[in-house]
Amino acid sequence: MNKKIPLLLISVFMASFVTACGNNSSQSVSAPSGDKPIKIGAVFSASGGASSLGKPEMDTLKMMVDQTNAEGGINGRKIELIAYDDKSDQNEAVLDMKKLIEQDQVVAVIGGTTSGNSLAMIPLAEKSKIPFISVAASKNINKPTKKYVFKTAQGDDVVVPRVIKYLKDHQLTKVAWLGVDNSYGSSGKEEFDALAKQAGIETVISESFEATVNDAKPMLTRVKNANPQAIVIWGTTQESSVVTKNVRELGITVPIIESHGIASPKFIELAGDAANGVILPAGRLLVADQLPDDNKQKKILGNYAKQFQDKYHYPPSTFGGHAWDAYEILITAIKSAGDNPAKIRDALETNTKDFTGISGIFNISQQDHNGLNADALAIVEIKNGKWTLKE
Repeated sequence: MNKKIPLLLISVFMASFVTACGNNSSQSVSAPSGDKPIKIGAVFSASGGASSLGKPEMDTLKMMVDQTNAEGGINGRKIELIAYDDKSDQNEAVLDMKKLIEQDQVVAVIGGTTSGNSLAMIPLAEKSKIPFISVAASKNINKPTKKYVFKTAQGDDVVVPRVIKYLKDHQLTKVAWLGVDNSYGSSGKEEFDALAKQAGIETVISESFEATVNDAKPMLTRVKNANPQAIVIWGTTQESSVVTKNVRELGITVPIIESHGIASPKFIELAGDAANGVILPAGRLLVADQLPDDNKQKKILGNYAKQFQDKYHYPPSTFGGHAWDAYEILITAIKSAGDNPAKIRDALETNTKDFTGISGIFNISQQDHNGLNADALAIVEIKNGKWTLKE
């Protein structure tokens, strides 16, 4: 009996230790008692520099899992969501991915808020043969095609052609390219450089800025001297808002065209009056109420926006929409394939046809693990602090 007591104390201590570690950086939506739950993993940048993207992604996924479980789960089994906040840190994202696969033993993972984080997580997904649905934009996530990697955000290979078309249609043939100095910015520039010349568009100056930029005026002085007809800013909410404000503070009045990385209410809040007049290609969630009634996405967009606003009391964004798409596409696959990761992968690739989502109409194939084209985007202008459908 005396020998058992220390063993019992050790067991209690170890259980407490594991619980404490598990709660360190994760948020879990546990399945109610019953049949063994289906474990889905998630890694989002819910805090840190990319939180304006990652928090609505995290909140959306939790909302969707709650809804599924309230409706009885999938084929009688509830969903258990194990979600980690990588704090906008690439190394943390990799560690979280490793934990989800090896410790939590999830059947699939959704996440990778930023392109850099997603790209860093891919090798683990491929090696472990666990389906990974990225919510980030770089075309390098899904091109070349990787067997276990899918993506729901519109990639720069979809977005850049819309920017090029807008520039060409408006005779803006001499432009300045300003890109964030990371994988998202470099991927966008690579695509832009490949397409601009054949469209008759000349990049008169190209500059890069850090994701942590707080003053871009020295760079923008050079841009002003280059006398472009338009400025293309390729970044996400935080850094692009700084550059946009600095452009206007220097008295540069040419049109500003930005990437879909700013498609968050936070950009308008941070950029203030400088946001007015900014043009961007974006998913139609931003302008859902301005779409014609026969638009195939309109009802889904409206339902998601209302559900999110009612639950969290802040406006939804296209980034949360990427998580909505990833979850709905994954759940559809699980309904037909069960919880076997290899079968889920096959179902994601073969069964996702004409799927109407928040980010567009998806047609995933063996050659295309994103499944979106330029039709997934509208041209939006910010007017009086509001998103306005332009094209």
